[in-house]
Amino acid sequence: MPVYRVHHLKQTAREQFRWAPHTIGASVVRPKDYEPGQSIEAATPYAAWLSLKEQPEALKPGDILEADDGELRIYKYVGFEQAQWQVPDPVAPQEVTS
Repeated sequence: MPVYRVHHLKQTAREQFRWAPHTIGASVVRPKDYEPGQSIEAATPYAAWLSLKEQPEALKPGDILEADDGELRIYKYVGFEQAQWQVPDPVAPQEVTS
């Protein structure tokens, strides 16, 4: 059975998530907006949501479940959708002139 690691959206980013328009396709999320949470063993993301539903650590919209293989699922108002971590663009080394 898969193990999911929970990433809770920080409160400062939660209002922004709440009012953001719904997007089609994978959501790009920033690691700095999340706090690591517990791990939960469940057959599917929906089973994990159901297991946590009555607990203080219940999933809220904007929270992420990360599977063992690194696959991310973000909990939105319409269910779980695919997500990916934002990868910063590589910075080109600057030439040193003397």
